[in-house]
Amino acid sequence: MKTLVILFAFFLPVIAVTPNLAPVTKALSEGDAATLSNYLDNSVDLTLLDKQTVVDKAAATTTLRDFFAKNKPKSFNIEHQGSSKGANSHYTIGSLSATNGNYKVYLYYKSAGDKPVIQEIRIEK
Repeated sequence: MKTLVILFAFFLPVIAVTPNLAPVTKALSEGDAATLSNYLDNSVDLTLLDKQTVVDKAAATTTLRDFFAKNKPKSFNIEHQGSSKGANSHYTIGSLSATNGNYKVYLYYKSAGDKPVIQEIRIEK
């Protein structure tokens, strides 16, 4: 029992700072750029297919809205997630199924309490 308490105390700080990604994955599944915008940092490294840019939040939202309009999402499934040693930086890799094909999505984000703040989005064919 003592070992269980020690293990719990050791992992509690990591659990407490893990951001809730459910609204982000839902927004990706639905192609909801407006909701996704609520989780974007002020500056976002955005890669769509073969075009990479660093844009502000408003431009990223517009670009994602256009992408989702042309590639209506059907679903988004998380394939892999991880955190940095300090547990402040996280990544998620997932598959986006859309009307025009399947895409690999890479998200890099930091924690702001239990909210993710997305700093990089890559969507590749």
